[in-house]
Amino acid sequence: MSLVETDWLERNLDCVRIIDCSWHMPQSKRCGFEEYKSQHIPNSVFFDLDKNSKKNTHLPHMLVEKEDWEKIVSKMGIENKDEIIIYDNSDVISSCRCWFNFIYFGHNPKLVHILNGGFTKWVKEKRKITTDIPQIKFTNYKSYEKKNLVKNKSFIDLNIETKKFKVIDARSKERFEGKISEPRAGLRSGSIKNSFCIPYSNCLNPDKTFKNNKELKNVFETYIKNINEKNIVFSCGSGVTACVLALAYSLINDKYHPCIYDGSWAEYGLV
Repeated sequence: MSLVETDWLERNLDCVRIIDCSWHMPQSKRCGFEEYKSQHIPNSVFFDLDKNSKKNTHLPHMLVEKEDWEKIVSKMGIENKDEIIIYDNSDVISSCRCWFNFIYFGHNPKLVHILNGGFTKWVKEKRKITTDIPQIKFTNYKSYEKKNLVKNKSFIDLNIETKKFKVIDARSKERFEGKISEPRAGLRSGSIKNSFCIPYSNCLNPDKTFKNNKELKNVFETYIKNINEKNIVFSCGSGVTACVLALAYSLINDKYHPCIYDGSWAEYGLV
């Protein structure tokens, strides 16, 4: 139950913790927090993906330290026992990155969900929105790291020879094949040797909902003949859309624990 539908959330607005994790590519000139302040789902709090990522690195969206994560979540008023629904209003389905963060830091995966179709679908269906910012009572959230869910560059380099896991890139085919320049300055074009490309958008319908399981199996079976395989690592530009693929794959393989290359091409593609 990684996904919940809008009608389910509407019935359970007061029973769950709701997070808006809208993040936009810099070139879009959009600000997730400003959009949140102008309208959001009732009772939702905002998760700033840029601010809530590691600070002492030049790489974007890297995971914070355990102690920092506990402070971030405690300031959001979330407890370890809470059921969490995450949504976004983003073209890159940024809510999935927040979903991955909670799972990496030990929140029960059965209690962390993505709103299928996000805020766009919610608004289109004329469900209630608000400008009210909820009052937050700080908690004492505790976490533990599932370090096996993240690979670093050394693991990726070693795997080129050992081939212990498949690396699947969520970027577009044009970026993966080096036919267009990377949107971030200082990165060469191309991809990790022996990796495969499944653009994250292949897993989505035009309305940004996830495709059904049969369709998702067809998407992944292009490169994963056995969709029960667990040794899969997802990558992308900066660790955001890799999580979209990780969630999509978990929908058709309930034994899969999402695993990403946190540095992604922002690290690997450095000139």
